[in-house]
Amino acid sequence: MTQPDASLDGGLDEPEELQPAEGSLRLVGDDDTYDVAAWEAATAAVLRKARRLGEDAPDTDVWAALTRTTLDGIEVAPIGQQADLDGLTTAGRPERAGAWDVRSSLVGDDAAAVNEAALIDLDNGATSLHLDLMGGRDLAVALRGVLLDLAPVTLERPTTHRSEALARLLEDAPADPHPHHNLSADPATSLLIGEGVGEGEPLLAESFVDTVRRAQALGVLGAVVDGTTLHDLGASDAQELGWTMAVGVHYLRLLTEAGLAVDEAAGLIEFRYSATDEQFPTIAKLRAARRLWSRVLEASGATDVPQRQHVVTSRAMMGRVDPWVNMLRGTIAAFAAGAGGADAVTVIPFDEPLGLPDALGRRIARNTSSLLIEEAHVATVADPAGGSYAVEKLTDDLAVAGWAELGRIEADGGFGEGAATGVKERVRAVRAARDAGVADRSRPLTGISEFPNLGETLPERAPWGRGGVHHYGWAFEDLRAEPASRPVFLATMGPVSAHTARATFATNLFAAGGVAVEAAGATSDVAAVTSAYAGQPVVCLAGTDAAYAEWGADLVAALRAAGASYVVLAGKPGERTAIRQGNEASDVDDCCAMGVDALGFLGRVREELGR
Repeated sequence: MTQPDASLDGGLDEPEELQPAEGSLRLVGDDDTYDVAAWEAATAAVLRKARRLGEDAPDTDVWAALTRTTLDGIEVAPIGQQADLDGLTTAGRPERAGAWDVRSSLVGDDAAAVNEAALIDLDNGATSLHLDLMGGRDLAVALRGVLLDLAPVTLERPTTHRSEALARLLEDAPADPHPHHNLSADPATSLLIGEGVGEGEPLLAESFVDTVRRAQALGVLGAVVDGTTLHDLGASDAQELGWTMAVGVHYLRLLTEAGLAVDEAAGLIEFRYSATDEQFPTIAKLRAARRLWSRVLEASGATDVPQRQHVVTSRAMMGRVDPWVNMLRGTIAAFAAGAGGADAVTVIPFDEPLGLPDALGRRIARNTSSLLIEEAHVATVADPAGGSYAVEKLTDDLAVAGWAELGRIEADGGFGEGAATGVKERVRAVRAARDAGVADRSRPLTGISEFPNLGETLPERAPWGRGGVHHYGWAFEDLRAEPASRPVFLATMGPVSAHTARATFATNLFAAGGVAVEAAGATSDVAAVTSAYAGQPVVCLAGTDAAYAEWGADLVAALRAAGASYVVLAGKPGERTAIRQGNEASDVDDCCAMGVDALGFLGRVREELGR
């Protein structure tokens, strides 16, 4: 097998930097063409009204204001047009026709309980099973009564023992097993979860080849290239793509060196990818993965064996607080997986972050796919995103970025300890960038950093834990796990109609950090506010700019005299001067507004509350 490298780009050139369109926007055809200047003017008017564009800024700035950059450095324009696809390759279209395989996730260390859940899921819409038995060893018990000729089984991070156990069950089954069973050999994942192969790599390679050969004899799949593990550590889409290509190349090499033809080897491998609630990047990633794998096979001298994709909704995106929002995240992710052409889709139950999912969590998970397939008819249209300029452009850009990541892995010496170390370092950098966006809420998390429910009662679940997942909202969730001992006094200035916007903003921000508020309510002057004050060390002023200028300084002075030690202004930092009015004692200590480092702010407030 020929080793692919970064020079085998096959047209995978660096993406061009986005530029504002010139002249006209041609969206579909000659009858669907618009003047660029007119579009910019109309868009600029909306952005100025929303205060996202300065009054003096030129209309052309709308492109920069609306263009977002992914964690891979890919710029996504606010509008797609035909010109975006000039010179681009739009390969990677889904080949799946019809409904995807609804693959139920079953976890736990009680094989009998897993078996009960498996039979219920298969009787109610699931078509295959994805097992993570953790400490459980009795696979035969877990699969008792499962018709293995109809319902394929795959394994999560399996040991050699579990792969062998599944193989024995398939050998002893009364009918030929379904071809989409997977013995799930995956030694590469051990490099990412702290079980480096080191000098044991030849033994793992030998075990891997033996397992895949056994699968081939059974007529089932033998290996998994798992990108979800890297995703769970915090990887970007391109990093997940590059890693899976590197692992796929490594597995092809092991199998061809053992005597299999490249086409045979490729046909025994299934790829596992994550799906997030960022639907368009997820759709583009799955399309880009097929394109990249096709390029790898071409460079390896193989025919174009279709890449089989098992897509799992992201565990990293899920929240431990307000877990009901996870249903929405899972639905969007499942839609994106189906629209992106996944062969099998696993929706993680919404309550898994709390412990062992119960019957409700599993039912909602399997029904998510059933509703998308049977009622929304998402699977009826092949490649529903095909032809979308934005998706096609993003697919191409992600393919380029993923191929570049493969090149970096090859530069590190190819698959192995060194490559895994380099990948982890790059993932840490992406994780830090994502964490920074979560901290300042430029990457908002509903129910976690935005619109938190501080008084919620979480559903109770039996203990169960899965390591190796860097949850996006972990920092806010850690604060919520240990609520502040005292509330903040919300010094609302004026009638409700005047202070409600800033008071609501501040209340939600404090709640995201486990801090309650006690509000003054409708007020008319300093005396009305201070009469509601009960000695809280931290107070937050919430009112209009006019109120701040008119009686904000007097209110700050009165609150300090009454015992307030830390005064916060709900508003932008520049508005501090409206409070100061030349009186040092009336200055505020902190400000909260859109764009503030919310975690840093909440840490300061909690520290003051704890004094």
